[in-house]
Amino acid sequence: KKRYSMKYITQQYIFLLPAGAVRWRSSYRPAPLLTAAPARALIDEQISIKGRFLPPHCPVTVCARMHSEDDDLWEAFAHYNTNADGTVNLTKDHSVGGSYLGCEPMGLFWGLQPAPGAREGLRLRKKNVEIPYVVHMSLLEGHVSPGEGQSTELAAVTTERWYTAPGVKRIKIRQNGIVGTLFLPPGPGPFPAMLDLWGMGGALVEYRSALFASRGYASLSIAYIGHKELPGPQNRINVGASYFNSAFDLLRDHRQVCADRVGIIGLSFGVYLALRIATETGAKVRQKVQCLFLNLQLDQYIIEETLRAADKSQLFTRLSYPGAGHLIEPPYSPNSRISLWSVKPKKLITLWGGHLAPHAAAQEDAWKKILDFMENNLRR
Repeated sequence: KKRYSMKYITQQYIFLLPAGAVRWRSSYRPAPLLTAAPARALIDEQISIKGRFLPPHCPVTVCARMHSEDDDLWEAFAHYNTNADGTVNLTKDHSVGGSYLGCEPMGLFWGLQPAPGAREGLRLRKKNVEIPYVVHMSLLEGHVSPGEGQSTELAAVTTERWYTAPGVKRIKIRQNGIVGTLFLPPGPGPFPAMLDLWGMGGALVEYRSALFASRGYASLSIAYIGHKELPGPQNRINVGASYFNSAFDLLRDHRQVCADRVGIIGLSFGVYLALRIATETGAKVRQKVQCLFLNLQLDQYIIEETLRAADKSQLFTRLSYPGAGHLIEPPYSPNSRISLWSVKPKKLITLWGGHLAPHAAAQEDAWKKILDFMENNLRR
């Protein structure tokens, strides 16, 4: 069985020509190269990852590693066999092992998981949207696991994954008791807008709003539980219905927002809040097109019944993603099947469910449908 060395090969030949002339000709294989294009991209954009100048039909491993803002190491890897021309292209080639199988162009990103020995119950969530995730990708010799520590790195490249596009403005909101962050796209506007509501995990979560603004929508993300600037205790909702209605009004009345083109998006408990705001503010309900409680039929039933009571059941479209978990996030984000919910008064681990590949497919499809819905109903 042949074993190829990944070191580049140089050969020289001497040709004797008439009249005693001597010409040197070199034939060589350049050093292996790993590329990722574009090197800087938004988190919901695909990138093309390619390896070149490798021996044909050879086993290689492509590995991705990055540190979270809490300095936890996340990694993913996949095994490939090079093509006859000594290349590997993650856009069209199939992984035969590792974090995922098959043709998955973005598998190295949605396949990221805490490295062995990491803290219990980690969930990857962006805190500072004004700096990117920096992902180091490497090309390794053979079919190996990154943790083995004996693999030879043949080539490497670094990519940046952003939630905020150039020119997006981030504005701190502390008005009428509202704790939030407003993101505005570049330009004078006015813009269509989204009120962004998260679940009972608490705090002020900005990354989805930053991404909406990067796609041309003003977006306001608000905190309503688990934030130091809200009435305590932090593990309890101590704001009333007027808080959410005021947030909607604040966004709708902003001078750079189209007042009649404001949507609401919610995840987990945020879905209930979105329905309530739409009802209590008299906002025009065009469709509830995304049900983010994908695996909880009771929640779907409640939503359908709410719309039926408002004589708007014909506007409801339910999307089902078998194998996906509860936490449907922007595409190419890794799924946390379980994560640490709280440590006080006792440690609580929450099971969110879902399997990596079907969950990744659900996030990609759902995000496209969300943006299509926003385009059709808020921009046109």
